[in-house]
Amino acid sequence: MPLTDHPEAPAVRIPLELYMRGHAEDDAAHMRAAFLPTARIESVRGGPFTSWDVDTYCARFKGTPAADEATRRRTIDTLDIAGTAAAARITLEHGAVTFTDYFVLLKTEGGWKIANKAFDAHEH
Repeated sequence: MPLTDHPEAPAVRIPLELYMRGHAEDDAAHMRAAFLPTARIESVRGGPFTSWDVDTYCARFKGTPAADEATRRRTIDTLDIAGTAAAARITLEHGAVTFTDYFVLLKTEGGWKIANKAFDAHEH
C-alpha cells in the first residue's frame, strides 16, 4: 500500500518524524518521544554487533546540530501497517554516510511508538 493510503499512515509517521527531527536538532527529547522505553537500537557496523537501550542511544544526542545539517536528507521510504503493528524504512543521507534504518512500530495507548530499530551504515 502506498505511504498515504492507509488510514493509520499519518499517525504512524508521527514517531518517525520525531526521530528525523531528533537527528536534525541533535535532540534526545525527540528520540525519547519517538521510542518505547523498552526499545532496542541494533546494528552490525564495522564488525561487531551492537545493541543499545534507549538511554544509551539518547546519550549520543547533545543538542548541537551537525555543521552540515543543511545538506543532510532524511526520507521515509516505506510503511507497512497491519492493525496495531507497522514496519518502516527510512534513509538518512548524512554527508559521506548513508544510513538505512528499519523500524518496528506498535500502536500503544499513547499512540504509535518505535518498538525497535535495526540499521545499516555505509560510506560512499
